[in-house]
Amino acid sequence: MNQTASSDLNATIEELWVYPVKSCAGVRLPEAELSDTGLTYDRAWMVVDEQGEFVTQRELPRMALIQPAFRMGQLQLKAPGMLALHLALDAAEKPARVRVWDDEVEAYDMGDVAAQWFTDFLAPDAPAGLQRLRLARFDPAVMRRCDPAWTGERESHTQFADGFGLLVASQASLDELNQRLRAAGHAPVDMRRFRPNIVLGGLAAHDEDRCGPLRIATDQGEVVIEPVKPCARCPIPDIDPDTAQRSYLVGDTLQTYRQDARVGGAVTFGMNAIVTAGDGFTLRPGQTVRADLRFD
Repeated sequence: MNQTASSDLNATIEELWVYPVKSCAGVRLPEAELSDTGLTYDRAWMVVDEQGEFVTQRELPRMALIQPAFRMGQLQLKAPGMLALHLALDAAEKPARVRVWDDEVEAYDMGDVAAQWFTDFLAPDAPAGLQRLRLARFDPAVMRRCDPAWTGERESHTQFADGFGLLVASQASLDELNQRLRAAGHAPVDMRRFRPNIVLGGLAAHDEDRCGPLRIATDQGEVVIEPVKPCARCPIPDIDPDTAQRSYLVGDTLQTYRQDARVGGAVTFGMNAIVTAGDGFTLRPGQTVRADLRFD
């Protein structure tokens, strides 16, 4: 696609989110450390079945009700009707091999207590074959490469995220969706449905689709995050994060105006991105983000 740069865009970081356990609820942070795989502790843990295959809200919507928090060097997990599960941030019990999409990687099993906790909460409503679950921890020595078809020569890696280290979305994009939902007589939704890491303010709706590298001013220097692929949306945005109930209003509404030719006509919302500069730097809401907008 031939593109030319246009006027500079000036935005700010409004929200920062990490999702410590893949497909469970997120944690909104006052600041977040950036690594070459995304935000620290983002998708560092993952629920798997007995064969080591990853599971998500697609199969188990109740995962949305599992709320993580960071407390005194631990990951704390809470869920309705369950005692809290506490895991040391550096804990790992034994090696394991797990699969996330097409990638089979070395990881660590988090032990029988964690396995029983997830099984007890999720298995009663699980489909056949998902009656016993375990929790895995990503092995930081593993290099799980992002798709070079989208990153090109910029080699980048991620942990248990679907494919890329970061997801960037704008508040204006959510506002536009909610305007359409209200116009059709439906209640608005919040950004938790879309599970971004970085929420930007000061953009027009879906300007994140057209951004070149995002240059973020931090106390330590400039961070550069490059949007590389539109995020094709699965059914997860149709799951209410407060109730784990599914409806199809969000997906059906997006279908009317967000089909994206860059990904074969799939419905998209937000941009997958990679870190190209700033490993170890700290992001905070309010930091200035500059980028060039690109047009066909």
